[in-house]
Amino acid sequence: MEDTLQSTNKTLAQTFVWMFLGLLSTGIIAAITYYTGAIVEIANSWQVILISQFAIVIICDLFFHKLSSGAVTLLFFGYSMITGLTFSAIFVRFELTSIAYALFATSAFFGILAFIGYKTDKDLSNFGTVLIAALVVAFILTVVNLFLEYTTLDMVLNWVVLGIFAGLTAYDMNKVKMMSETYEYDQEKVAIYGAMQLYLDFINMFLRILEIFGKRNN
Repeated sequence: MEDTLQSTNKTLAQTFVWMFLGLLSTGIIAAITYYTGAIVEIANSWQVILISQFAIVIICDLFFHKLSSGAVTLLFFGYSMITGLTFSAIFVRFELTSIAYALFATSAFFGILAFIGYKTDKDLSNFGTVLIAALVVAFILTVVNLFLEYTTLDMVLNWVVLGIFAGLTAYDMNKVKMMSETYEYDQEKVAIYGAMQLYLDFINMFLRILEIFGKRNN
């Protein structure tokens, strides 16, 4: 039992290290893209970037068992750096202090939710299914509202999506813990997979918090 606990904690520690490195690479790429002026070129290629992000997430989910740990690591950092290109836009839209405050708030909120997920011993599979279904609905409504441009609906969707990813953070943390407790999986791959899932939760909560509370540039 003690060996299993140590192994689980080791995997989770690796998960957070990989996640931090992914977030760091996103921040560095975003800053470089913005301050070098490369953001203009990125704006003209947003379709390719968006497709690349979706493709990486789908590949990781569908072929996780077949991919080597090295391949999963490469995909994770590829995704985090591509995300950095899109994140450069937040420097244009929001004040730097708002970005810093949103990052701090997200970190605190994320930490609480991750701790809840770690401490929960119940199977949250059904909970995760409901949240993912809700996320799909919210995504569809968001796309529709791009054409309708209802400000109130946009604000409501920001709160809803924030709540969904808050739930997914606890769910994903619990899922990674459960995966790390079984020898069915390569623990190095579990750490990378968990890092990517939690990374996605973090950046989406960060974006929603920034949209809701951030002060926009003139």
